[in-house]
Amino acid sequence: MPTLYALKPAFQGRLRPLVNRLAAIGVTANSITILAALMSIAAGTAIAILHEWRSLLLVPVVMFVRMALNAVDGMLAREHGQASTLGMYLNEFCDVVSDLALILPFAAFPQFSPWGVVAFALAAVLTEFAGVLCIAAGIGRNYAGPFGKSDRALALGVVAVLCAAGLWPASIAPLVFPAMATLSLLTAINRIRAGLIGSAS
Repeated sequence: MPTLYALKPAFQGRLRPLVNRLAAIGVTANSITILAALMSIAAGTAIAILHEWRSLLLVPVVMFVRMALNAVDGMLAREHGQASTLGMYLNEFCDVVSDLALILPFAAFPQFSPWGVVAFALAAVLTEFAGVLCIAAGIGRNYAGPFGKSDRALALGVVAVLCAAGLWPASIAPLVFPAMATLSLLTAINRIRAGLIGSAS
């Protein structure tokens, strides 16, 4: 199923000169992975503490930078001989932690349903878990949509910008996160089905 993840190769091509320079000065993939997680945690904490609509503008900025850092750490690992088992664990754990750090602060804003926000956070974790389990099923890490990591980041960024600008209709705000949770669960189901089909073939 189509997902923004398909655009990743083109994005990586733009970043390759920077990645080559970083590798030349000794920057490691694991350090970039940890940096992305720390940045997300700091932004999420700031949003929760400030509790102002304008603080939500941090979300699209951090999401974009995080997406770039995720591409950079992957390229450092694959193209510069830095791939490792530790890196694999860090990549998966830090992605989930970063997602939670940027999703959960929305529960502090009264326009949204706190349970909907929590449901979306849990569904995002299950989606990535389902993708990782496809490795055990023998088909490799699965990034299928319709609502993978990149799609979640885009949707969350759009919600944040519209809310910060005061353009989000209050009447539908409680439905936003439950809808994204539903799309995430559908994505998890698609990944599980792919794993089942792959393991049976």
